[in-house]
Amino acid sequence: MHLIKPLWLTHPGELKDFEVYSCHVSPDGSRLVTAAGDGYVRIWSTEAILNSNNSEYTKPKQLAAISHHSGTIHAVRFSSNGKYLASGADDKIVCVYALDPNAPTHAAFGSNEPPPVENWRVFRRLIGHDNDVQDLGWSYDSSILVSVGLDSKVVVWSGSTFEKLKTLSSHQSHVKGITFDPANKYFATASDDRTIKIYRFTSPPPNATPQDQVNNFVLEHTITAPFQASPLTTYFRRCSWSPDGAHIAAANATNGPVSSVSVVTRGTWDGDISLVGHEGPTEVCAFSPRMFYKDPPRDISDPNSYQHSVTVVACAGQDKCLSIWNTSYARPFIITQELAMKSITDLAWAPNGETLYITSLDGSITVIMFEAGDLGYPASVSENEKHLSKYGAGRRAGIVEGTDALLLEESSKSGELKGVQGRMGALMGDGGAVQPPTITNGTNGSLSNGAVPTPPQAPAEPIPDQRVEKLKQRVTVAKDGKKRIAPMLVSASSGVGESSLPQTKLISATTTAGGRSDNPHNILDLSKPYDGYPRGGLASMLVGNKRKFAEIEGDEDRQVERRLHASVRPGGAAIVINGENGLVPPAAANSSRTGDTEPPKVLRPAIVSPSISVSQIRLAVPKVRSVIVRTMDGSEPTNSSGNDPGKVDNMDTVILEARNATGPSRTGRPQDHDPARINCTKKGKALWQDFIPKAVLLVTGNMNFFAAASEDGSVYAWSPAGRRLTSTLITEAQPAIMDCRGWWLMCITAIGTCHVWNLHTMSSPHPPISVAPILDIASHAQGPHLTRSPGIIFARLNSEGRIIVAMSNGDGYAYSPDMYVWQRISEPWWAVGSQYWNTTDSSVGNIKSSKDKEPSKETNDQVSLENVSAGIIPLLERNTTNQFLLQGRAFYLQRLVKALVSAEGYESFESCVSVAHLENRVAAARTLGAREEFKIYFSMYVKRLGAEGLKGKIEELLRSLTGDLLAEEDGEDAAKTEDDVICGWRREDLLKEVVLILGKFRDLQRITVPYARVLGIIDERHDGDQAMITDM
Repeated sequence: MHLIKPLWLTHPGELKDFEVYSCHVSPDGSRLVTAAGDGYVRIWSTEAILNSNNSEYTKPKQLAAISHHSGTIHAVRFSSNGKYLASGADDKIVCVYALDPNAPTHAAFGSNEPPPVENWRVFRRLIGHDNDVQDLGWSYDSSILVSVGLDSKVVVWSGSTFEKLKTLSSHQSHVKGITFDPANKYFATASDDRTIKIYRFTSPPPNATPQDQVNNFVLEHTITAPFQASPLTTYFRRCSWSPDGAHIAAANATNGPVSSVSVVTRGTWDGDISLVGHEGPTEVCAFSPRMFYKDPPRDISDPNSYQHSVTVVACAGQDKCLSIWNTSYARPFIITQELAMKSITDLAWAPNGETLYITSLDGSITVIMFEAGDLGYPASVSENEKHLSKYGAGRRAGIVEGTDALLLEESSKSGELKGVQGRMGALMGDGGAVQPPTITNGTNGSLSNGAVPTPPQAPAEPIPDQRVEKLKQRVTVAKDGKKRIAPMLVSASSGVGESSLPQTKLISATTTAGGRSDNPHNILDLSKPYDGYPRGGLASMLVGNKRKFAEIEGDEDRQVERRLHASVRPGGAAIVINGENGLVPPAAANSSRTGDTEPPKVLRPAIVSPSISVSQIRLAVPKVRSVIVRTMDGSEPTNSSGNDPGKVDNMDTVILEARNATGPSRTGRPQDHDPARINCTKKGKALWQDFIPKAVLLVTGNMNFFAAASEDGSVYAWSPAGRRLTSTLITEAQPAIMDCRGWWLMCITAIGTCHVWNLHTMSSPHPPISVAPILDIASHAQGPHLTRSPGIIFARLNSEGRIIVAMSNGDGYAYSPDMYVWQRISEPWWAVGSQYWNTTDSSVGNIKSSKDKEPSKETNDQVSLENVSAGIIPLLERNTTNQFLLQGRAFYLQRLVKALVSAEGYESFESCVSVAHLENRVAAARTLGAREEFKIYFSMYVKRLGAEGLKGKIEELLRSLTGDLLAEEDGEDAAKTEDDVICGWRREDLLKEVVLILGKFRDLQRITVPYARVLGIIDERHDGDQAMITDM
């Protein structure tokens, strides 16, 4: 072991050296970076440090000195890919630097610093903390940067765009340490609240946004036992994760009254192991990045070649002592006393695992270089990967197979880079930022879900706001009397321009804008005066202003007002009604309300069928209401009085109204009630009228027909002109749910039987089916404990006449008429176990039909075949979230999954469930015919397959898309056994997308390059961009 301490390796000051707080070694081992109280980030050549005793060594020692902080720098860390360098200081800012290949500039004027050898420039300044930044950490794939500080916050930044992805506020005091799991599954933070918190995360893609990462970076476990009596006097609590991923070495722990280092075991997160020996609190722990053997490595051909590997950890703190331990001994095998004059602040190992760099508050930077065999014999990097593989760690990037593979990789990454550049342009206010494509679900769009896509047109200029134009020309008078036009700051929050960043929506625009609603149309709007509120609203009523009589049409002389005043006794008040426009007599108020829609009221419960008493399935029967209203387009009915400014009055809306008998019997017998009246009106005029002998329970309709179901189980259907389309349809019980779409009509009875009819062809796609199977499954899942019985939240039809049912236990089902079976589309298992469960996914939530702007093209309530079932899968998954996760029913299932993730034998559990969830989404979208959702889920599925390296599934997927195009047998083309279109997409287009997505994974290029050659992807790129790889 050699101790190296060059005199020039300091942060010099006028009187003494500045305190050094942090150090780190670059991944290639060629640079050492240090940070101190002088506000400088200094980068040193490790070669010059190790050759400091060689007088003939003349190469530069200090490579750069960067000063972009206004205070003491507490942490510096190189990214794992060596591309970036990050520093955090007490000015609350995190700076990210990148090495500029251009020649460095001269030293700052008036500075005594030597001229820089390397040109490190500030790439980003990250502002997200409210107090000092204490520590930094990069994930092992450099996808995220995490900063912690004295504001108790843990801030997660994207490693590509450096956009703030999430702020975690779980700690209750200063956070002073951060370490990452080498398997890239967790990171741990240490705080003065005497806890270490373990967070689970999934590496975000380069174009990730905060909206996409809502369900990422979740708290997995809190460790408190080893730290309950830990002192709060340490400047840092820098912990470290072992290279095999099995342990965390946590500084500033206690074992009784003695200071110690706690070794936390992965999975159980128990801190039963303690490293005792330091006289003062420890501040920093650092595992060597390599694993070691006790004996020299043996030849692989040797049958006894297996050797047990150990890990090595270094610990230091306020006692100015360094101890080095390995997992073979109960005592430290190296101890150095009085290594520094003050507390040791940071430790950094070189990539070879046998050189240790030490910094201290006395300003010293010390290097310990171990001889071969001092720590053991270093194992190969594959030994680390072998241990990490059982935790689901990713593989190393393979070697490029050739020029074709490199061209394919560049083609694959070009799309991602464009998206990232566009987002950064929007963040930085670049007017020329790449605008994200509008995701549409109909025709004419860059991502269309309709017929044939057309070339994108130039976006139209927005209509200028008159208020903004006036503000731009606002004239002010200065103190000297001269007139000036005051400048106006037009920011993103002014509402003038729309941001190019993706806007997350929980519910798609299609469902909120023009979607069909079967709810009673009696929503109360509290944004305006109503039911007797004065014109000024509730506030003016409380003040007690005296209201005037309203102006009554035909009463210009106010005769009604005088007559009311004359008819009351002295000291009394006239009987008037407080209307929106003033006081009106009751007669005038009643006459003004004759044209309004009468609010429905419940008359009585429906008479149930005797079949319900013997049925195992019993659904709730709607009560008999006085009035049931349905519009032809499914929208809310307009207020005919015209006093509703919140709704657009569409006078062309056709309204069907079912009015049940409310008065007493005309014959004296209760059973001889008046028939139900069916009225169809438009613009207040009656189009047609019909009568039904029994009371009406449900009404539905669209552009093709109207339908009504009565309490005796009869279903009636009329054309828009009032002609009866068919004889009365008789069902076995009272109707419980009724819905229509196109020419399809669905009726679910009280005993759970689903009927579906096509009123155009007068046929049914399948016999009546029962909801008993899905209700029985829901009842079985309830368990032995007492809870509410499961029920149906909603049941709908899609454009192909398929039944979609959402259950109260979170499940979502669709009935397949081809297979005569219910299919589960959404379930709570995916919500708890899958990494892709995110109902706020902007790529799916923003899907909307472009045909909403042109309703005339969507005739007869029909949509194109490619647009069938758009939005059903997100709707069912939102129902699962609402019914299962938000209502607390997922507690025990979440506990089970949480225990399985860290259990032995279930290391790949989360990965398998996530892939299965994506496969379920793809199959459901294809079954339902949701074209755009199929494309989105299919792309997500292919990306996950590439990340997991599942070569068997990838080869099978490529063969299924090509139809064995690569297999040429006997020189004859194989006959096409399947259609060339899958869910509205051409097989060739899907195959090209798959090859481009998988092209960046080098381990898969032996599979993808032959397909890329056949499809012409490599040739097109090579011909179109000759200078594509000149910067490699």
